[in-house]
Amino acid sequence: MKIIVCVKQVASGELNPFDACALECALRIPDSEITLLSMGRTNVKEMLAGLTRLGNVKGVLLSDFAFAGADTLATGYALMKAASMIPHDLIICGRQTVDGDTAQTGSILARMLSVPVITNVMSIDKITDTSISCTTRLGKEKAGLPAVITVERINELRFPSIRSKVGTVEVKNAADIGADVSKCGLKGSPTVVVKSFENKSGKRHCKFIKPSELQAAVEKGLAKRHEAITAISDGKKFKNVWIVTEAPREMALTVAESVTVLQKKSADELIKEISDGKPDVVLWPSDIWGRRTAPLVSAALSTGLCADCTALETDGNDLFMYRPAFSGNVIAKIRCKTRPQMATVRTTQSGGDIIVAAGKGIKDDLSYARLIADKFGAELAASRGLVDAGGAPYEQQIGLTGRTVAPKVYIACGISGAVHHIVGMEQSGTVIAINPDKDAPIFEYADFGIVAKVEDISFN
Repeated sequence: MKIIVCVKQVASGELNPFDACALECALRIPDSEITLLSMGRTNVKEMLAGLTRLGNVKGVLLSDFAFAGADTLATGYALMKAASMIPHDLIICGRQTVDGDTAQTGSILARMLSVPVITNVMSIDKITDTSISCTTRLGKEKAGLPAVITVERINELRFPSIRSKVGTVEVKNAADIGADVSKCGLKGSPTVVVKSFENKSGKRHCKFIKPSELQAAVEKGLAKRHEAITAISDGKKFKNVWIVTEAPREMALTVAESVTVLQKKSADELIKEISDGKPDVVLWPSDIWGRRTAPLVSAALSTGLCADCTALETDGNDLFMYRPAFSGNVIAKIRCKTRPQMATVRTTQSGGDIIVAAGKGIKDDLSYARLIADKFGAELAASRGLVDAGGAPYEQQIGLTGRTVAPKVYIACGISGAVHHIVGMEQSGTVIAINPDKDAPIFEYADFGIVAKVEDISFN
């Protein structure tokens, strides 16, 4: 089986952890011949060379000034041109990178290659010469080969053996892969970053209370009026914005006088509908279906797509999209040069009026978090740290790579307060943090703070 694994060296200089999982998946397929495909500066060759020691692996690095500054559409184009020259039965990508966080490139690459895509893969269940069957976040899925799959963080990449040898790594430029430089890099990118700044959103003034005062704080939160989404400005609005499903409506109305709703359909059906209707703006939900389908439409229409937007703004002509990047530490303001202007927008998922979220810090004391949830009739949720540690299922995960919620009251138990978690719950009405570390960052994002262990909580 000939397999291409798309990998990226992220800002830290390390292999993107999702791509590490993709490579390990390929290594576990019997008799696999693996080609690593990456795009970056020439020094990425060293990382690829180290990875070739893991087995029957070689590398191809796309390195050219023409590739610099590429968004996901331009990246997908360059990878497509290179992949078309490499014999393959299967392409495996990580679901997303930890610096870009878009989860778009795999779907864009599949559309440009005219092959099926399976995203959010949790396991490869069966693979033959003609098909692949996987378990995904949505259930069982099957596709004919060749195909593209994107995998979650589902394994650990093995270490090379002591006696392993370094394989070959070829470096190719735009001319080598027959790429049109007008479709590459910054020149070929329909989305451009207008500016970026440190993400300070969600910070609150925390009032510290006693463990026995939790119930009173919850009651205050339930009585407080709560609006999850507010407009950045009261300026001009679009006459009409198209939304795919009802989910983006609330966000859309911050920049639109009215909306037209498209129903959930196949990518090909939506491509035709949008192509015929020629809207200025199309907004998509940021759920698994939206994240898979929107890039397919973007690639087909050769238009930009901004991922996972938390706020929108317009001057009546251009749509300015705000999204977190670099694990939520940075907010980027982005403009799309092409039409339609498209974005997946952060849509909150209902979880009731109260959510109790448990962090890795109470992995061994989850029963206490459940007691608090039961007391208030609340949904039990989790941080990524707890999910990665095996303490909760992915469906309960809140944060950048999980769900976004906006309950009236959010109770964070043993959660440190990393930004990638905050962006998933910052729209909550009242936030109550319980943590024994008085210096935990979570208190900066809480209305009420309780410096205690979760088992110290008592009720009147």
